[in-house]
Amino acid sequence: MKRRLEGKVAIVTGGGTGIGEAISKRFAQEGAAVVVVGLDTDPVREVVDEIQAHGGRAIGFLGDISWQEAAEECVKLAIHDFGKLDILINNAGVFPATSTIDKYPIEAFEYMIKHNVYSNFMMTRAAIPYLQKTRGNIVSAGSEAGHMGIPQNSPYGGTKGFVHAFQRGVAVEQAKFGVRSNIVGPGPIDTAWTHKETGPMTAKMEKQTVQGVPMGRRGTPEEVANVYLFLASDEASYVTGATYFVDGGVTLSKGPHGDEVPSKLRQEPTNGLDLQHERDGHTKVKSEYKATMS
Repeated sequence: MKRRLEGKVAIVTGGGTGIGEAISKRFAQEGAAVVVVGLDTDPVREVVDEIQAHGGRAIGFLGDISWQEAAEECVKLAIHDFGKLDILINNAGVFPATSTIDKYPIEAFEYMIKHNVYSNFMMTRAAIPYLQKTRGNIVSAGSEAGHMGIPQNSPYGGTKGFVHAFQRGVAVEQAKFGVRSNIVGPGPIDTAWTHKETGPMTAKMEKQTVQGVPMGRRGTPEEVANVYLFLASDEASYVTGATYFVDGGVTLSKGPHGDEVPSKLRQEPTNGLDLQHERDGHTKVKSEYKATMS
């Protein structure tokens, strides 16, 4: 049986940790040649080695893709090493702070604009000419926060709201060239971002995050990667401009429905990916990658 991405070439930004690691490995399993993209502090080399150890094809790119030059260099690397580009996964993003808006750190806001907004724009801009040649597609990381109001997350939700609106525009603009663009909107996923020990959430926020999910648990990176896989594959050939929420129903929910779920149904499924970096993630402002907007 032919694998779903056999012969395809994909760039996965933020591909070394969390959901990005799962996407990179899932795509490689399905036959894609993957360019794993991350900052030089990310475990990109490890993920590439892990993919290759399982018989997959992958190379790494280290750089700050919120800069035009780095984004263009990343795309050129894919073309140089693999000959074409079929899929752009705009997964890179940061979640450095939570706070009410009157106390939200301006530094953190600028940091998110740089890494959540600029990176999506720059990579899309650089990739489009090559995606037109292959009638390829883009799948970008949106969020439940870009769709609904979440206290102490307003600035983050704003950056994701941009991604939602921007990529819908790209979908309409590029349809005449055969290029599709879609959004995956994760809800609370079991990564560094949703644990108080590794991200900016307080204990109360972490508890409420799970309570508000009708399915009563966090999702797994693999469950999100499976939706990316569908949208990136030819099976989704008539899907463009869509937002697929992978959120356990949280965008439909009001109240602590998760508390009503029996404990046996709260267990996360065990999937086949060997993830080593799902609890790594970009949850702090890193001085070497600060915004320079002022």
